[in-house]
Amino acid sequence: MKKIIVLLSIVLLSVTGCSIKKLDDDDIKKNINTLLSENVKISNVNFEGYEYYVPTGLKFLNKEEYNAVFRDRFDNKYYLFVDVIGYYHKIENTYEENTEAYYSEKLNFSKGRDGYIEIDEVSDKYFIQYVFNYGRMQALVKKDDLIRVINNMSYVLRSIRYNDEVLDSLVGENILSYAEENFSLFEIESTQEDFLDVVEEYDPKYKEAKDQEKLELNDE
Repeated sequence: MKKIIVLLSIVLLSVTGCSIKKLDDDDIKKNINTLLSENVKISNVNFEGYEYYVPTGLKFLNKEEYNAVFRDRFDNKYYLFVDVIGYYHKIENTYEENTEAYYSEKLNFSKGRDGYIEIDEVSDKYFIQYVFNYGRMQALVKKDDLIRVINNMSYVLRSIRYNDEVLDSLVGENILSYAEENFSLFEIESTQEDFLDVVEEYDPKYKEAKDQEKLELNDE
């Protein structure tokens, strides 16, 4: 029986492509380096031209071709954009670290596996912009949730894989819209205002909540 259990453990690690590594409870940099340095080849979400993995604990609120909204059990919402046009043209990582941010780091692990993470304080919360593998994830969270949210983002972003043959066909036949989908993930000008636009477009409940806030303010 013991031999069977050991063999099953080995098989599970082989299937997931992951090694068991302990993550830190308060070290953002250490966790990012641990998670992104692993070359993971698993996925459970597939679209034309790319795929990625969503870890246990994240649930879809909205899923479209290049955008997705997730929520975790602590009610944090994550907004994902996959820039297939940027990947197709191999846009260069031009991000420069921001010394005024709460946290800022340019990420460079191997060819095509680069990006950045920047965290800014917004009132009593923290706005995360995390770019890797030509995917961008954003969230506005409380400080106590920073580590777990960044870890979850790392699981998703590190797993993004592109199908070059499919993208050759889609881009060559102009099926993908450059005007709507193409912007530089590495320009930090896309900050909180753009994030809120994305939230409103892909999270209808957000707009309802904001409208309700306005009504309550007008009643006072």
